[in-house]
Amino acid sequence: MKILITGASGLLGNKIAQIALPKHIVYSGYNQHPAIHGTLIELDITNQAQVESAFKKIKPDAVIHSAALTNVDLCEQNPELAEQVNVEGTLNIVENSMKTGSFLLYVSTDYVFDGEKGDYQETDTPSPINVYGKTKLQGEKTVSESSLDHCIARTCVIYGAQPAAGKDNFALWVLNNLKNNKPMNIVTDQIISPTYNHNLAEMILEALERRLTGIYNLAGATYLDRYTFIKLLAEEFSLDESLITPCDSSAMTWAAKRPRNSTLNTEKASRILKNKPLNITNALRQLHRELDPRNKA
Repeated sequence: MKILITGASGLLGNKIAQIALPKHIVYSGYNQHPAIHGTLIELDITNQAQVESAFKKIKPDAVIHSAALTNVDLCEQNPELAEQVNVEGTLNIVENSMKTGSFLLYVSTDYVFDGEKGDYQETDTPSPINVYGKTKLQGEKTVSESSLDHCIARTCVIYGAQPAAGKDNFALWVLNNLKNNKPMNIVTDQIISPTYNHNLAEMILEALERRLTGIYNLAGATYLDRYTFIKLLAEEFSLDESLITPCDSSAMTWAAKRPRNSTLNTEKASRILKNKPLNITNALRQLHRELDPRNKA
């Protein structure tokens, strides 16, 4: 199968390309940061002519659209840019996927919800509270209202063993701080479903290969607040937990409001997929093995 991945230099896209390569022909679309795996293709999703040219050249059987402006505060400060990337960029991908008859898997987010109740199922009504969530929901609607065979995969706080697109993910940032004895303030009032990128990539590839349609919550199986997540991370790597100080989100100087509890119910994915959402213990053990292959825990 010929697969085109947008955002292939990112934390998720990079891992999908790496895992998919032994079985599939992978075209890795990137913009500012060159991708590592697959056949590289420069692809600015906001450039209509460039997207059209790429699709004509590749004629992909399937597309994984993971490219997005994910900096939540930047989206809030620059809603025009967020609209351009997350909405207009997605429209370009949808229109060209229709021309090539490609199956489309759109990577979405827990931030389509307001966070008032948590444990969100696929059938719950979205109600985003920030620009990022609103533009990602508009992207969802663009995909779902098209005639494409498609899957919408919602996920939450992705982390992994490698930096991507020139930056560390949340878990790596914490591990680096702890290893350098740098204290951190971590919020206790934001409850999440942290998602290991290797697990997520496997679930997404399975959904793509099986051409599963509709909405799927593809996230970690454990609900916990960010502070507890980081404490467990420190414990797994035997690092100094005393460097982590709990705090309330009101102490943070964020431009965008965050959902209080955006946890995603993964029962549907656990029931249907062979690659199940991992609980936090198994996910952190796998992360540890990936970072240090000598670790057999």
